[in-house]
Amino acid sequence: MNRHRWRDGRLAGRSAGRFAARSVGPAGPEGHDGRADRGAASVVALGLLGATVALTALTVPLLGAFVGSQRAANAADAAALAAADASSGAVPGVPCALASAIAERNGVELTGCELEGPVSTVSVRVGAFGFAVEAEARAGPPGWAG
Repeated sequence: MNRHRWRDGRLAGRSAGRFAARSVGPAGPEGHDGRADRGAASVVALGLLGATVALTALTVPLLGAFVGSQRAANAADAAALAAADASSGAVPGVPCALASAIAERNGVELTGCELEGPVSTVSVRVGAFGFAVEAEARAGPPGWAG
């Protein structure tokens, strides 16, 4: 009861077009064989790698500046305490010279030193990834109105 006729290995007649449209061969149902997609994963991977490198290049200097600011703050605190100790007579030495030496040991530059009685205020600067980071600290006896 085969109503379809075969000629030379092909289906002939009115229904040939109907069956030909439904046939699924190596090219898939839409005629797309996937060869055009070759290498697409490489392009995506290269894009992701580029984005990661760009994000790292932007993040590392900012984190370096943050670390530099913490380093400057710690060095300013140490220098201010040293100057306050010298001005109160707890340790021998000239207060601002001692603050400068402490700042230098911490790898920062002393940019300012002021004494007001037993209270010292110092300013320091440090370079971090091209940024100039400054910090200021004040030390002295508690409750000093100055």
